[in-house]
Amino acid sequence: MMKLSWLLLTTLLGLVASVPIDRSKEKKTEEAPPEPPDTGLYYHRYLQEVINVLETDSHFREKLQAANAEDIKSGKLSKELDFVSHHVRTKLDELKRQEVSRLRMLIKAKMDATMEQNVQIDHLGLLKQFEHLDPQNQHTFEARDLELLIQAATKDLENYDAAHHEEFKRYEMLKEHERREYLRSLDEEKRREEEARFQELRRRHREHPKVNVPGSRDQLKEVWEETDGLDPNEFNPKTFFKLHDTNSDGVLDEQELEALFTKELEKVYDPRNEEDDMLEMEEERLRMREHVMKNVDMNKDRLVTLEEFLKSTEKKEFNEAGGWETVDETQVYSEAELKRFEAELAAQEAELSRRAEQLRRQHQDLAEQQVQLDAQKKEYQHAVLQMEQRKNQQAEAPVPAGAGGELKFQPQPPHVAQADPPVPAQSAVPVDTLAHAPEQNQVEPAQNQPQQPPQPEVQIQ
Repeated sequence: MMKLSWLLLTTLLGLVASVPIDRSKEKKTEEAPPEPPDTGLYYHRYLQEVINVLETDSHFREKLQAANAEDIKSGKLSKELDFVSHHVRTKLDELKRQEVSRLRMLIKAKMDATMEQNVQIDHLGLLKQFEHLDPQNQHTFEARDLELLIQAATKDLENYDAAHHEEFKRYEMLKEHERREYLRSLDEEKRREEEARFQELRRRHREHPKVNVPGSRDQLKEVWEETDGLDPNEFNPKTFFKLHDTNSDGVLDEQELEALFTKELEKVYDPRNEEDDMLEMEEERLRMREHVMKNVDMNKDRLVTLEEFLKSTEKKEFNEAGGWETVDETQVYSEAELKRFEAELAAQEAELSRRAEQLRRQHQDLAEQQVQLDAQKKEYQHAVLQMEQRKNQQAEAPVPAGAGGELKFQPQPPHVAQADPPVPAQSAVPVDTLAHAPEQNQVEPAQNQPQQPPQPEVQIQ
């Protein structure tokens, strides 16, 4: 059974391998279909989940089989969403709510980051994050959402190859920039040695068998013989097409085409060789696929039908193609582009240095503040310790208060008996006179008693 992922991602996007139509009722052990490759879109997971849910509805799947690429692009297929089951619509609604919530968190994080750096917010760029769904309705998945999802994915992936080429160009310029910088850091003798080594690696890389033009008779016959194990003298384009339509869906998608270039790429690139760059190999694969699509895919739907394939074999270029120029044999960038790239790198490095110096100063200020805080903390701890010591001393030895509230010393503990004061000689009384005293322990009036010296008073401030 044809899957929706074939039309939405292979027909329109050209990045997801299709799944064979189930024409036989006699099924052997079913193997799980391979996971579609990541499209590189920031909403890839949402796109794939929507496709998986729509595939479960029999009505939508039936309409999909009868639809063509133009029906999908024009939004005609999107109207069929109104006829899918309630269960499917409920799942789609939940997927949309999850996607809206995810985008809200991403946008908030981006806004917070820009506000912290005091950078002006690109509001148009933030709104662009919602192009693949209807932001006016954030709760239910409608036909408009499916239409926007298809349009956004189609537009984004049409620019995918161009973006990949630009990324590869920057990679190559960075590699050359680093090589030149390294050479400048060496003395003259070492520089000559490294230059000789570099030239030797380039020579070894270019020593490879002839690379056939992708999609030419020579290239296809080589696959026919070495991969398919068939007699090259019996090469038949129609049979070749059916052999490499691996999912039997009647078309060659981009993945099936790229599989045809494996033998050609192996002539030039070997991961075990120091001189061979595997990123260059992927760029080579992309260039080969673009070349075939440009010359074979007449309706530009990113698929090659049998009719288109057979017509391409009738062209003069198919039979008289020469050799293929690999990436290292083409000029990926100019010297002027390299200079501009190096100036951009210098500006970025200067900005990073400025930011690093700013962070270093902030770190130094924070370190000094930490030292001051530690000193204050020690002072506070010392003061608290002194207060605690004074409090403990007062609790262990309380001092009674005087009449006026002042504190006084108590020379002796209360339980120690005081010695009788000495009796002055002039006031001595005979013994026999004391014997006749009314009471033995009677105390003399206060005016006749000798005056005790005043005790010192101590006040605690």
